[in-house]
Amino acid sequence: MSNFRPNTNAIPPVVKNLIIINVLMLLATYVLQMRGIDLTSTLGLHHILSPEFRPYQLVTHMFMHGGPMHLVFNMFALWMFGRVLESVWGPKRFFIFYFVTGLGAAVFYSFVNFIEFQYFTSKMLPETVQMVMTQGAEILNQGKNFSDPIAGKLNLLLNTPTVGASGAVFGILLGFGMLFPNTQLMLLFPPIPIKAKYFVAGYGAIELFSGIANTGSNIAHFAHLGGMLFGFIMIKYWNRQSKNFY
Repeated sequence: MSNFRPNTNAIPPVVKNLIIINVLMLLATYVLQMRGIDLTSTLGLHHILSPEFRPYQLVTHMFMHGGPMHLVFNMFALWMFGRVLESVWGPKRFFIFYFVTGLGAAVFYSFVNFIEFQYFTSKMLPETVQMVMTQGAEILNQGKNFSDPIAGKLNLLLNTPTVGASGAVFGILLGFGMLFPNTQLMLLFPPIPIKAKYFVAGYGAIELFSGIANTGSNIAHFAHLGGMLFGFIMIKYWNRQSKNFY
């Protein structure tokens, strides 16, 4: 497959329902926040060694967003590329792909965070690590952080929940690039055409560089890469099962 023109007059059911759920969850976040309930902390993905971590967060974080613009960017990409894949694959396969890439992104990101935890703690005294583990969340709730830079980074790593559908969205982007590699996309900045395969490869390279160069960033670059990685694995697996898959 190199080109595909989706029906622009209709949004496929899985994409439509995912967009609706994500919008409703952001509205619920604001409504409950006014009542003193922090839905982001409850459903966002915490570090696996954080006392706030719960297994269900591996799924629920995909329906939480940090604000309107975060939501708009993710849902626009889901609509733009996801409707094409769902139209080709059908709702069931697209649904599986979306959640596997989202979960894969969360697992990969958690693994990278665990390595970061080991790196930070190797440079700290045990009592300092314990202080971060026991007092860090409360200190952040007060709008403060540790003055020691490594302790501060460790505290943010442990107690800042990750939210967003970006991992699954990047998996969808990778899937689109693999199925329709020669489709021309128009960049906004700069406004030039580029083939999907080059766009995806370039985006992946940027995410890899950003993840390595910006350790401790509040952007989950390795979650994006994890979504792309699991998307690649799934498509290769499906293609192996059916030689005419793409």
